[in-house]
Amino acid sequence: MNQTVSTHLIQPRRNALVSAAVDRGIEVQRSFNTLCAIEYMKSHNIPAEVIERVLLEPELRRKLAQLAGF
Repeated sequence: MNQTVSTHLIQPRRNALVSAAVDRGIEVQRSFNTLCAIEYMKSHNIPAEVIERVLLEPELRRKLAQLAGF
């Protein structure tokens, strides 16, 4: 894993609203499709690099255990 990815994974999320929008976007992708999820996240001002990472590289999504330091 490169330094950029590993550093990004341990940074806290900006706030609960962004976190909720990202989580909901992932659910939209599962329920509908990636394009719907992209549009949903864009409408909630989620940065393009975050949208790309969470929708196209699910293995790089944050995990609760990572955030808790396990």
